[in-house]
Amino acid sequence: MNGYAEHIAKILRTDKHEIENLERGLEKATGKVGLLKMIVETDEELLSDRLSILGLSRSSSAVEVYDALISKIEADDLALLKYIGLERKDTAAAAQKTVDFVKRIHPPFMGYFLKKEKAKQFLIAEPPKRVLAALGYKYVEEMLQKEDLLEVYSALRFLEGGEWLNNVFFKQYETLHTDDFEERQIEVRALHPKWAAAAEKFVAKKYHNVSHLKELGVIFVIPVFLGISGETLRVVSLLLHYLNEVQFYSGLFQDFRKDNVSFSDKVISLLRGDVIEHRLPEQLMEAARPRFLVIQRYLAKDDENDWRLIEPHINPEAIHWQKAEDEIVRVNEKILDFKNGLEFWRDLGSVGGFFKSEIGNDILVSFNLVDTVMALVKRKELIKYLYHHQEAMWNKIFAYYFGMGKLEEMSRKHILKGWFEV
Repeated sequence: MNGYAEHIAKILRTDKHEIENLERGLEKATGKVGLLKMIVETDEELLSDRLSILGLSRSSSAVEVYDALISKIEADDLALLKYIGLERKDTAAAAQKTVDFVKRIHPPFMGYFLKKEKAKQFLIAEPPKRVLAALGYKYVEEMLQKEDLLEVYSALRFLEGGEWLNNVFFKQYETLHTDDFEERQIEVRALHPKWAAAAEKFVAKKYHNVSHLKELGVIFVIPVFLGISGETLRVVSLLLHYLNEVQFYSGLFQDFRKDNVSFSDKVISLLRGDVIEHRLPEQLMEAARPRFLVIQRYLAKDDENDWRLIEPHINPEAIHWQKAEDEIVRVNEKILDFKNGLEFWRDLGSVGGFFKSEIGNDILVSFNLVDTVMALVKRKELIKYLYHHQEAMWNKIFAYYFGMGKLEEMSRKHILKGWFEV
């Protein structure tokens, strides 16, 4: 066993022989050798460089490293908050300023989304009772005459229960056809302040005030802020992430136009975030080729021991996050007067290392920007994040052998099937 494969296996919490077999298979498929060694050495160089910037070293303790990263992200978050000019007493203005800032980094694009007339038909056929009650209406038709359609749809996410949404409202999507979609620009918006009170429980539970609707091409900020460190950077990163995610799924919706018969089934599968449910059959040794699952969501949020997480896989979600992270660390290239320390986080998506705890145990510390932001937001609960770093590592392994373009191509091509061979 080489030490590089063993190190990667330890990070990914998988069997060291799994990584060793994967490396052999990838070398055979591509003719490229020594790439896992290159990944580990490159990440270790980045790790050592950032530790030096923080005034630490490889011999520092896990607590020292973790605390230094949290302090760094806290300072960066405060700098961002001050630049955007957020005043949390005026939450509506804060939400709008944040949206405007993100649009300067990533201007909205054209996409392929559900027609607004069709969306209205769905609301009329299955009235959202909690949304109606929150706005003081008895009938959907009256509500739609006076309210913004996309804001009403956004409210479905934080007012109506998941059971009703999935089993009643979204069941209507089974009737969708390709002519129910159209090309139009994605919308990134701050919701009207009237939604704030109704959404407070949602924000408190989710720890963020941002969500989206892939099928409608809308990304929204609820004008509710928790007033905690890390919140600004988390909202900005989520908005950028969703912009990249909605663009990805819009492309898939367009691809599905070729098959009107199964169009609705494919759209629903994507919106559910379906992943492969059963293990793949064993391969014959003489015919074995490297296989990767395609996991389109972060399973570790529900079960960090999910069997699919330790199987070789790629993750489209991690691609969207990588793009968002790249946009954040390069923000001063788009906004020239924004002088900040966000460059510190450049290329750290898959970077992390093991450091000793107070009792001598090895503790994995993620240097991933998003993991660190999430850890800061939930610092009081002592929750530490690793899964953005780990999923970025799986993607990096594939991309080192085949390239980022191939990573995206295979994600799109096999997202419904859930796996592929190379």
